[in-house]
Amino acid sequence: MRPSRYTPLLILAAILAGSRSQGASVALEGDVVDHGVATPLSQHRGMVATADGEGRDVMLVWLYDHRGGYALLMIDAETGRTRQIATPYPWGGDGPFASLLSSRGRYYTLFGGHFSEFDPQSRAFTFVHKTAPRMAMSLTEADDGTVWAATYPNTGLVSFDPKGRQMREVASANRENWAQYPRSLAAGSDGWIYVGIGTAAAQLLAHDPRSGETRALLDADQRGAGTGVVRRDVSGKVFGEIPTPKGPRWFELAGGRAFPLETRPAFQPKPVIAGDQGLFHPRFPSGRVAESCDTVERTISVREAGTGERKTAGFEYSGDGAHIVSLAAAPDGTITGGTSFPMRMFSYDPKRDAWENRPAFGQFNTLARQGDRLFVGGYGHGFLLEWNPANPWAATAKSGGGNPAFLTECAPTINRPHDLLPMPDGRTVVLAGTPGYGLTGGGLLIWNRASGSRRLLHHEQLLPDQATMSLVALSPQKLLGGTTIEAGTGGERKAKEAELYILDLETGKITWRSAVEPGAQSITDLAPGPRGLVYGFSDRTRFLVFDPARREVVHTADLKDSFGPVVTGQGPRALIRDERGRTFVLFQRGVTRIDDASFALQWVAKSPVPATAGGDILGGRLYFAGGSHLYSVALPD
Repeated sequence: MRPSRYTPLLILAAILAGSRSQGASVALEGDVVDHGVATPLSQHRGMVATADGEGRDVMLVWLYDHRGGYALLMIDAETGRTRQIATPYPWGGDGPFASLLSSRGRYYTLFGGHFSEFDPQSRAFTFVHKTAPRMAMSLTEADDGTVWAATYPNTGLVSFDPKGRQMREVASANRENWAQYPRSLAAGSDGWIYVGIGTAAAQLLAHDPRSGETRALLDADQRGAGTGVVRRDVSGKVFGEIPTPKGPRWFELAGGRAFPLETRPAFQPKPVIAGDQGLFHPRFPSGRVAESCDTVERTISVREAGTGERKTAGFEYSGDGAHIVSLAAAPDGTITGGTSFPMRMFSYDPKRDAWENRPAFGQFNTLARQGDRLFVGGYGHGFLLEWNPANPWAATAKSGGGNPAFLTECAPTINRPHDLLPMPDGRTVVLAGTPGYGLTGGGLLIWNRASGSRRLLHHEQLLPDQATMSLVALSPQKLLGGTTIEAGTGGERKAKEAELYILDLETGKITWRSAVEPGAQSITDLAPGPRGLVYGFSDRTRFLVFDPARREVVHTADLKDSFGPVVTGQGPRALIRDERGRTFVLFQRGVTRIDDASFALQWVAKSPVPATAGGDILGGRLYFAGGSHLYSVALPD
């Protein structure tokens, strides 16, 4: 076998990125300090074992960081040497959600509104074509070699003929009033293309490439919440499955029609190397098998064909770090938070200008301190954790043990938490958020620390078809909530406008509710203000002051032109109050302070980088996230 031409050019860049993340804060414009990258890692979004033009076994890995799917990495399975090829089109923050290694050895995906083909033989992208937004949720290969993709959010259909180098597209094959997840795709021997769609209501779709006709195969009364699934048998037949309250219902799909089956059919799936963003195809053409390929540990382990000997090699890549989702001032004097893709827990110690970074139990959406503990509300399944920083960190386990400790989870009532409120009684924590995939209306978790018990309120008990986005305590037993009309991922919006409400925690009853901001879609954030008032934002640009005693809004201001939008996210923390009772607002463009007498806002500091997530105060500095970096700005005396 000839020597590899791969060169370890990325090692120096990776070393530099790693050392940068460990401190050495840098002062920027406007008194803003960059403390570095919280998680200097990327996550794979599909990886397949194949061979390059020299016959060497290589692993193709889509790399994803806070910017999106920025590059494809080729890893030599024997030496660990790498070649990193930048994504050759503007992807706009998007990333792969599905990919396919074809029978001809080409690697395909579609994201950022572009379909692409990568040829490991020439180590280059050999076809790129712009498509309708946005990304493929499934891909498959037909018997004639045509590559098909089904796209989010409108079930677009894209086909590519690798021989004739021609692409065809149906921008929207199915109409719904919610974002569609076409998570499965099958090409039948009958010439039809079949698609399984979810999640608000399952559907099976049939498309005839010859005539261009597309048919929805399920009637309205057959469509329950969930996702339709299609599967191709080696015989050429295609079978469809839909969820029902009594269990899965099966169909044979033929000639563009669905024929009900009494029982689950026996079938052998046609081998197609395709899958979602977690695709891992381990078998190389040589017979070697990859046991693991880890972008966190930067190692690839391969089992040799015949001998079974296991060999591990290190590899390097460059990137800009994982997206910071949330952060908060922890009881141990650190800024602690979570990143996504990969899911990690980080702590930054301002006194030592040093970081700690560990695996996280899911995505840390929102954090809040109560006494000597830090609580975490996270995605998925709406979990609640309790971290005691005085004790050693230990990996969280649902079965028990660990620090942070697992307390409970709330799916499907809460799947993506948006706010976490420690009540002033010192023993109650309230978690809020949007529901599971395809569902509408989120609930509230009321957790009692003293008894270790919970009460979970559903949206029907609160505000039907809405979910709580923001919370503030009015007293030890009453809270003010602000809602969003957004549904769970892939769900259907049903409410018309967001509302404020007052909840009595003792009874679990709503005592007052009102759409105080006509037409608002979300009450973005709430925080206590002066004189018993509450500060808030609706739809990120409209500032409001609410008087709970009078139950009315006493001041509003549209800040879109003067300040722009506040930070967003699944737990935004845009309004931050310090120990002196001053309230600061974190906009994408920087930090402002609210004048408690006039309610006017004034700039404290404009940020040279867009702020992407909030926000907490520690040691006289306000910390916030910008992509993968942690920043801070000194607050006025």
